[in-house]
Amino acid sequence: MAPMTAAAPGPSGAAGSAGPAGLPWGRALTYDDLAGLPDDGHRYELVDGVLIVSPSPRMLHQRAVGNLYLRLRDACPAELEVFLAPFDVVLARDTVLEPDLLVARRADLTERNLPAVPVLAVEVLSPSTRRFDLLLKRSRLEAAGCEHYWVVDPDEPSVLAWRLDDGRYAEASRAAGDEPFVVRDPYPVSFVPTELVA
Repeated sequence: MAPMTAAAPGPSGAAGSAGPAGLPWGRALTYDDLAGLPDDGHRYELVDGVLIVSPSPRMLHQRAVGNLYLRLRDACPAELEVFLAPFDVVLARDTVLEPDLLVARRADLTERNLPAVPVLAVEVLSPSTRRFDLLLKRSRLEAAGCEHYWVVDPDEPSVLAWRLDDGRYAEASRAAGDEPFVVRDPYPVSFVPTELVA
C-alpha cells in the first residue's frame, strides 16, 4: 500500500496546481477527485482526504474472496445484497473505502456506490494491506457504525469476526484451519476457513 496525499503544494509551490494523475495539490482529496483516476488494476481509497493506493491482489487472496462471496451470496436474505470490490463505500466526502466484500441493504444502494454504512465489511489480508485493514480501515468502519467487520487471513487460513457493541468492536467469532466458523449475524453463515483457499 502506498499512501499519497494532495495536501502539500505542487512543484511550483502554488496551491491548486495539478499533482500525480492530474490530482489537485493544496487540499484534501474528495470522492469527486477519484473519478479521474485510471482503471489500472490498483485499488484507490480515501481516508480523511489522503489517497491510499493498493496493488493488484495475488491469486490466494482472490481465491478466498471468490469462495467467501459465494457463501455469503447463497445465504443472503432478499433485503440485502453482497458485492465484490471494487465498489465504493462513501463514508464521507473525503473518506471512500472499497472492502474486498460488503453486504449492504438494497434500499441504501445507488447505481454508483453505497452512500451509507455497510451491514458487513470483509477484508482478505495481503502483505501490502495488512496494517491498513487491521488498523485504519477497521477503526474507520467502527467509528462509522458498521455493525460487522471480518478479516480473513488466507495464509493461515483463518477468519476473525467483530461485532459492534456499544460503539466498539468486540470479537464475535474466530476460526482457523478446519475449525468451523459460525455466525448468526448479520445472517446465518457457516464454513471452515480451509474451504476458502481450496
